[in-house]
Amino acid sequence: MNVLATAALALAMSTDAFAVAVGKGAALHRPQLREALRTGLIFGVIEGITPVIGWALGHVAAPYVEAWDHWIAFTLLGILGLRMMKEGLSGPDEEEEEKPSSHSFWLLAVTGFATSIDAMAVGVGLAFIDANIVTTAGAIGLSTFIMVTLGVMVGRGLGKIVGKRAEVVGGIVLIAIGALILYEHIGHAG
Repeated sequence: MNVLATAALALAMSTDAFAVAVGKGAALHRPQLREALRTGLIFGVIEGITPVIGWALGHVAAPYVEAWDHWIAFTLLGILGLRMMKEGLSGPDEEEEEKPSSHSFWLLAVTGFATSIDAMAVGVGLAFIDANIVTTAGAIGLSTFIMVTLGVMVGRGLGKIVGKRAEVVGGIVLIAIGALILYEHIGHAG
């Protein structure tokens, strides 16, 4: 995977966390930089670890599926991208619980893990292609840290609408990366 694809993947993986961070920031009376950095760090660390876990799981299975690994990566990224787009285009939940005025570590950790499930699935897909998992996971973690920190700080002013649009863009980017992986593999085979 080249640098541009890694950067695009990192950005795509951080958009769902950004969407959540916008909501978290909107719930605070006055989001402080310290709370934003703390939230960004928690989400970034979790989002950086989960692709490594997925990669390890996928790496174990790689010898058995080597002939169609590019199709697996394409399918996983496509499904995740479509899911992100669907969530981004859906309206706000009618029965959404009230957001807390302050965020506990455990609430942020659980939320961070929930938004990183897609990064774990991407890690599985990365095990099937020539990708440096340390660089990729680091890029995803750093991007998530930055996006979540920004999301918390601007959340109160921007609300959920921007967060939803960010998920749509992230979904499109994931689908494009999957298509690029498929194209590169098919192009080298032909």
